[in-house]
Amino acid sequence: MRIVMIGSGYVGLVSGACFADFGHDVVCVDKDEGKIAALHAGRMPIYEPGLDQLVAANVAAGRLTFTTDLAASVAGAEAIFIAVGTPARRGDGHADLSYVFGATHEIAAALSGPTVIVTKSTVPVGTGDEVERIIREARPELDVAVVSNPEFLREGAAIADFKRPDRVVIGTDDARARGVMQEVYRPLYLNENPILFTGRRTSELIKYAANAFLATKITFINEIADLCEVVGADVKDVSRGIGLDNRIGRKFLHAGPGYGGSCFPKDTLALLKTADDYESPIHIVDAVVKVNEARKRKMGRKVLHALGAQGDGSDARGKTVALLGLTFKPNTDDMRDAPSIAIAQALADAGVTVRAHDPEGTKQAKTMMPDLTYCADPYEAVQGADAVVIVTEWDAFRALDLHRLKSAMATPVMVDLRNVYRREAVEAAGFSYTAVGR
Repeated sequence: MRIVMIGSGYVGLVSGACFADFGHDVVCVDKDEGKIAALHAGRMPIYEPGLDQLVAANVAAGRLTFTTDLAASVAGAEAIFIAVGTPARRGDGHADLSYVFGATHEIAAALSGPTVIVTKSTVPVGTGDEVERIIREARPELDVAVVSNPEFLREGAAIADFKRPDRVVIGTDDARARGVMQEVYRPLYLNENPILFTGRRTSELIKYAANAFLATKITFINEIADLCEVVGADVKDVSRGIGLDNRIGRKFLHAGPGYGGSCFPKDTLALLKTADDYESPIHIVDAVVKVNEARKRKMGRKVLHALGAQGDGSDARGKTVALLGLTFKPNTDDMRDAPSIAIAQALADAGVTVRAHDPEGTKQAKTMMPDLTYCADPYEAVQGADAVVIVTEWDAFRALDLHRLKSAMATPVMVDLRNVYRREAVEAAGFSYTAVGR
């Protein structure tokens, strides 16, 4: 099957490479000439484990190509996926659909026959209706169906998520489109992965509802962690105790500095705006958004207090803190809405010098936090530091040489915002240890 993927960012590139690996003929299109040139040279625009090998194998097999020429690619395609960005719109938090609608107009102008247009981007309820209206108005003579097919890819595990998904959601009431989508995902039928067909608007809402629920689980356990600290309980045991209940589940119950990334922050805001537009407010999600934003800054104050600072933390002025991990989660270079940004800012506002290390996110972090001192490894970062803070739970930070850390630091203080270490082991190495909810 001939598939076109409009947008070669995170979703488009991973999806396109995986579809090609399924045996489809895939063309990934992007307006960014530099990105396409890099892909032709085998350089990935994002960090995702295994993606470079997957792309290289399918390029070599002739199933995956890259171009900036949308018109030539779209002509004759059986399925056209729109996988462009939908960032939060400045000023009001609505999803910015300008890239989606811009791509739709270009697709409409280039179509030469019947096809199925699929919105892979995360879009608010009703977006598919507008995409269809644009196509119908521009090309009323063509048999074109518009389908919703949201992505559920976790950064750092996207390829496995695509090939072995919990479910595939496809929103369409068109029989021909359903047949095309069944063919697109036929390899997953063979693996008996659940494929759920729904109405288009239902499919669009499923994506937002899923992300909002996961964000709620994270925020819930973070507030429970705060309570644990006050009453003398251990949030890790609480998480395990409630997570073993199959009705609740263990995932997304790890206390930490709050959620970030490309999805949860913008998707929760977009869902709230949609709910407001339809006069059906979602108060739980509204609270989640507010609590999560406040938590990131609160983690900065937690570090200051671990340094012995009081009140606004200004008495920590002149001290040095090493931040280990900057990306919002491990196995990605994504810095969007990462908790490290608010934490570093809170420390800088208190006059603290920040030294930082991240295995993959340094390039992105430098554009957002240029005043930090960036280091090549954790041990360089802690040189002369008054505290070391684990912000992101990269594997490289799970088995640090604690004695080597201590010998390099001015004062042995560890703030473990991801609960990576056992208190007994850290304190046995001579550290003062602060965790989350323990």
